[in-house]
Order: sequence, then C-alpha cells, then structure tokens
Amino acid sequence: MRYRTNGRETERLAEQLRDLKVLCTSWQFTGIETITPVIPRSQPPPPRAGNEPVGSPQTSVPHESRHHALAELSRTIAGCRRCRLSEGRTHIVFGDGNAEAALVFVGEGPGSEEDIQGLPFVGQAGKLLTKMIHSLGYRREEVYICNVVKCRPPKNRTPFADEVALCSPFLFQQLEIIRPSVICTLGSCATETLLQRKSPMNQLRGRVFTWRGIPVVPTFHPAYLLRSPLEKKKAWEDLLVLSDLLEQGSAR
Repeated sequence: MRYRTNGRETERLAEQLRDLKVLCTSWQFTGIETITPVIPRSQPPPPRAGNEPVGSPQTSVPHESRHHALAELSRTIAGCRRCRLSEGRTHIVFGDGNAEAALVFVGEGPGSEEDIQGLPFVGQAGKLLTKMIHSLGYRREEVYICNVVKCRPPKNRTPFADEVALCSPFLFQQLEIIRPSVICTLGSCATETLLQRKSPMNQLRGRVFTWRGIPVVPTFHPAYLLRSPLEKKKAWEDLLVLSDLLEQGSAR
C-alpha cells in the first residue's frame, strides 16, 4: 500500500529527519563515544600539491616549502617582546599540526596549560576540540591549530586591541603559508580578527564568510561550550557546514 503526503507533510517530515540526524550524529561530540567517526571520510585528506582550496587564489607558498616557512616564522617570533603579554608568559605558543592541512582552527590565546606546554589547546577546552576534530573524521595531527595571540593573557582575559594588532600579523602569515581549504574560528576574538566585524557569535555562526579567498566558518570556543553545554548542538551544526566545505574541496 502506498501512502500519499501533501507538500506540507513532506516538509515537516524532512525537518524532523534533519533534527534527528543532528541529535543522533552529535552523540560522540557531546560525550557519548561510538566506534566510527561521526562524519566518516570516504578518503584521506587530498594532497595539497596542485589542489587549490575552495575559492582561493594561487597558493602563495610552494608545497614543499610550507613546513620550512612555518619553522622560519616560529624562529622569527622567538623571544618576542612586542607587547605586554610577553611579560608573564612561560612559552610562546606558536601553533601545532600539519603544515599542509586542509582545515585550520583559530582560537583566542593560550591558557595556563598551553603556556606551560607551549602547545595550543591542551587543557580541558583542548580535549573538547580534539573530540570535535575526531567527529569530522580527522586526527588532530592532520589539522593545524593556532591562536590570535601567541602569549597567555593574564588570568585568561580577552586580548586587548593593541595586543591583537601586534600579534595577528603572525597569524595571518601562518594562514597564508598553509592556505587551507577551510578556516574555523573559535569564539568572538578569532572571528572578529579575521572578519574585521563585531557581532554576537549567535549572529555569525551558521554562516560562511571568506578571508583572503578562504572560506571561514565561525563557531563557539570550546571553553564556552564547556560552560554552556546546551550550545553544543549549534556547534555541531557548524561542524556539518565544515564537513560540507571540506568535501567540496576534496572534489576539486
């Protein structure tokens, strides 16, 4: 027997199915472990040589030079004293991950654990970010992770405008060297720095912007999600947008 549905019923069923997909596939991200990644990749990340990011111009740094260029930039800012943040730091937290990554995450600045270890996102927020990365079907070492400022702000406060102005050029150089397919900004500071616009995160997330030809997907900072776990569903929706953009990039 066949059942007939009108247009309104069909639209309602489609909406319910979308909501069910978000609910079910976000289990791992929200803390319920599964055996397979939430968004399985049919193939490993595409090789970057000759494969340009979605909507970007010609890659500025040759394929074989990206690791070297990042290492040189890291040496350039070693011992940096350009702003007041250097006064209380233990380590400069330059960045970590794959110099040929298709996906780059940009956060605000190092926290206490990051300052001690010299690596980005290694505290509790970092553990949640790692889950987010795994839910996309990637390993942490396959992506690149960095921050707007490279030294820890006192008491984890938001970086001041002059600190961002002095440090963000290093972030921009990192992104130009890697030229990823997609950038995901974590929280307001990173989003405002790249997009040069001030708006509440709830107005920016769920949309795709561009930075120098590279798609940018803003979402909540993992530290905020730890404080506001009900927002994880929205963050998961942003990860689905990321996944779609990465698929588009691998198809080119």
